[in-house]
Amino acid sequence: MGTEEITETAYWRAEIERLAGDNAHLAGDNAHLAGDNARLKAENAALQVRVGELEGQIGALIEKVTTLAKLVFGTSSEKSKPVSSPVGKDVTGEKPRRGQQPGSPGHGRRDYSALETIEEIHDVAEEERICPGCGAPYAAFGEETSCQIDWQVRIVRHLHRRPTYRRTCKCPTPGMLVAPVPAKPIRKGMFTAGFLARLAVEKYVLGRPLERIVAALGNDGFDVAKGTLTGALKALSELLDPLDAAIRERNSQAAHLHIDETSWKVFEAIADKVGNRWWLWTFLGPDTVVFLIDPTRSTRVVAEHLGIDIDAGSLERGRQLLISSDFYSVYQSLGALEGLDPLWCWAHIRRYFIRASDAHQELRSWESAWTQRIGSLYVAHRALSVCETQSQEHVSASADFTAALHAMDATRKSEAADPTLHPAAARVLATLDREWEGLCRHQEFPELPLDNNPAERTLRNPAVIRKNCYGSGSIWAATLAARIWTITVTAERAGVNPLAYLTAYLQECAAAGGKAPNHSALERFFPWAASEADLGVWRMSPPGPTP
Repeated sequence: MGTEEITETAYWRAEIERLAGDNAHLAGDNAHLAGDNARLKAENAALQVRVGELEGQIGALIEKVTTLAKLVFGTSSEKSKPVSSPVGKDVTGEKPRRGQQPGSPGHGRRDYSALETIEEIHDVAEEERICPGCGAPYAAFGEETSCQIDWQVRIVRHLHRRPTYRRTCKCPTPGMLVAPVPAKPIRKGMFTAGFLARLAVEKYVLGRPLERIVAALGNDGFDVAKGTLTGALKALSELLDPLDAAIRERNSQAAHLHIDETSWKVFEAIADKVGNRWWLWTFLGPDTVVFLIDPTRSTRVVAEHLGIDIDAGSLERGRQLLISSDFYSVYQSLGALEGLDPLWCWAHIRRYFIRASDAHQELRSWESAWTQRIGSLYVAHRALSVCETQSQEHVSASADFTAALHAMDATRKSEAADPTLHPAAARVLATLDREWEGLCRHQEFPELPLDNNPAERTLRNPAVIRKNCYGSGSIWAATLAARIWTITVTAERAGVNPLAYLTAYLQECAAAGGKAPNHSALERFFPWAASEADLGVWRMSPPGPTP
C-alpha cells in the first residue's frame, strides 16, 4: 500500500472517530435535553396544579368578599323583590303613592280613651254669645271636641315622714312608737320599684346606653351619677336571679327549641381567655326564651343548659328533643345524640345559593331556579301547617310538600353528577347533600317552622343594643343583660308589658323586705302559670309613680 493510501486511510479513520465522538456528545446532549424536558413537564404540571389551587383560593376569597360586602352594604331583607314594571310605575304610568293606597281598607283611628285625660273647656266669652244685631242670646247647641296627646316625664321625690311617739306611762311597753320603714326593693336604696323597672327597660329593652339615660334624667331635673345607677343595676341582678333560674329550668325541659348565637363583647379579662369576644346564645321554647352570655361557642354551653351528658351519647331515657338551628358544628355534634333530632334551617341553605350567585354572575339563573324550588316548598308547608289533620286540604298540601322535596332531590342528584357544573354550584350542592336528612325531617313536623328565623329575630334587639354600647363592661353586667332579656322576652311572649311586669315583680321584692320572693310568691310571676287577673294587669302600663 502506497504512502498516499495510508495517509488517506488514517484521515478517514480519524474522521470516523471524530464523528463517533460527536455522535456520542450529541447523544449525551439529547439525554440531557430529554431530562430537562421531563423536568420542565413536571414543573409545568406542578405549576398548573398550583394555578388551579390559587384560582380556587381567589374564587373562595371573591365569594367571601362578596358575601361580607353584602352583609355590610347590602339590604338586610332576604325577601325576593316584587315584580314591577321597568320604570317602577304602575300600569297608569304614575309613581305609586307611599303609605296606604287609595281604595284599601283602613284601620281607623286608634282608641286613646284609656290614657289619663285632662279636660279643658274652651268657651266663647259670655259677651260674645249675643246677636250683635238684635241682642238676642245664643242658645246652647251641643259641643265640638278634639284631643291632643302630651308627653310628660315626671321625676317624683317620695318623702316618707314617720312621726314618733314616746311612752308617757311606766308600763312595761315599748318606750317609743314609729311606723315601719316603707318597703324598698333594694335595702337602703333610694329608688322605687317603678324607677328600677324603667331603668332596666330603658337600658336592656329599648337599648339606651347608661350615659344617655343619665343625660335624659338630667334634662328632666334629676342630676344623678352614673355610678349610682350602676350600683342599682348590680343590686337588681340578685333580685332577678330566682325568676331567671325558673325560666331557664322550664326552657331546658322543652320538647322543641330554636337555638342561635351571635358575638358579644365583654370587656373584663379572665384567665385563659384571649380577647373580649364572648357569645350571646338564645334558646327559644314554646313559652320561654333564655339568653346566655358565655366566653365560648362550644357544645358545652348547649349541653349544660339542656342537661345533656355528651359522653353518654344520648339524652336521658324517655326524652325526645327537636332542635331547629343552622348547620354550625355544635348542632351537628348534638344531632348525633340518640333522642335528639335536628331540624336544619331552609333559610340558611337558601343563602348558600344566593351567595354563590352573588360571587358568580353566571350562576344567576341556576340560583333563581333553586330559590323558586325552595319558595314552592315554603308555600306547601304554609298550607300544610294551617290545614286540619286528616282533612282533604291537609292531604293535598302534604302531597305538594312531598312532591316539592322529591323534585329537589332529583334535581340536586342530577346536577351533582354533571362534570361541567360550576365549582361554586358543586360546593353548594355538596352542602345540601350533607344536610339533606335534617332538612327533610321537617316533613314529619309540619307544625314547626321550616327555618330558624324565630331565633334570629329574638337576637335582633340585643344585636341593635350591641351597636349602641359595644357589649358589657364586666361579667356581672353581661349576666344582668342576659337575665333581663330572658325575663322580659319571656314576658312579651305571654303578651305582657315588660315594664308593668318588672314593676310588679320588684314591688313584690320590696314587700319581701328587699329580697327576691320565693315559693308561691315567686310562682305567681311565672308567665306560663300566671292567673288571668295578673296577666290582665301586667298587660297594661303602670299608671304612674310606684312605691
